[in-house]
Amino acid sequence: MDDRTPPQPYGLPTANRPLLGLTILIVEDSRFASEAMRLLCMRSGARLRRADCLASARRHLQVYRPSAVIVDFGLPDGSGLDLIAELNEAQPRVGVILGMSGDDRAPHLAAQAGADGCLVKPLESVMQFQQAIIAHLPQDRQIVGPRHVDEDPIRPDPAAYHEDMTHAADLLEDDKDGQVLDYVAQFLGGVAASARDTQLADAADALAHTRKHGAPGDELAVLAHLNAMVRDRLQGRAAI
Repeated sequence: MDDRTPPQPYGLPTANRPLLGLTILIVEDSRFASEAMRLLCMRSGARLRRADCLASARRHLQVYRPSAVIVDFGLPDGSGLDLIAELNEAQPRVGVILGMSGDDRAPHLAAQAGADGCLVKPLESVMQFQQAIIAHLPQDRQIVGPRHVDEDPIRPDPAAYHEDMTHAADLLEDDKDGQVLDYVAQFLGGVAASARDTQLADAADALAHTRKHGAPGDELAVLAHLNAMVRDRLQGRAAI
C-alpha cells in the first residue's frame, strides 16, 4: 500500500483472517454457543457483538449496522425466524443474514424466513463458519488467492456450559408455566446440540414432544428426568 491508498479503518481480509474488517452480531441466549462463536470469530478476524434476546437485538440494530447477523431460532422472547424475516425486508438490508439451530430442519426454515444460509449446531468447524459468511460477501470483501484452512475444531470453555445448566435449573425451579417449559425444552435442546450431549438432547426432545402430545402425568415424569440430568451436569457427574 502506498501513500495514495485510502486507509482501511478495520483492515482488509487476509488468507489467515478472511473475515477481518467484519462485525458480526450473534443473537443467541446460550453462553456455550456464544463462546463457540467467539472462538470462531477470533480465529477468522471478525469482531463479535452479542444479543441474548430479540428485544436486545432490535435495540442494537437501531444503533449499529453489523456486516452479518447470525440468529438462533429459539430465544426467550420469541422466534429468531421472525427477526430473520424482519432483517430480510429491512432497507438497507444487512449484508449477510444466517440462521442457527440444532434442528435438522434448520436450513429449510431459515431459507423460508429469508436468510442467506444457516449454521447447524454444533459449531466446531472454522472453515465451514468462514465459508457460510464469505459466500455471501461482495467481491471487494473477499480475499484474492488461496485461503488458509484452519482444520482444528474449536473447543468452548466448559464453564460456559455450566452457566447454561445453571440458567436451566433456575427456570425449572420456577412455576411450571407452559411457555417456560416450551422455552426450557428448546433452550436445552440447542445447548445439548452445541455440546454434543446426546443424552440431554434426547431428554429435551422428550419434553418438547410431551408438551405437544402427552398427558399431564407423562409431563411430570419427563420433567423429573430432565431436572435430574441438569443437576448431574451442575454437580459434575456428567461430562461433555
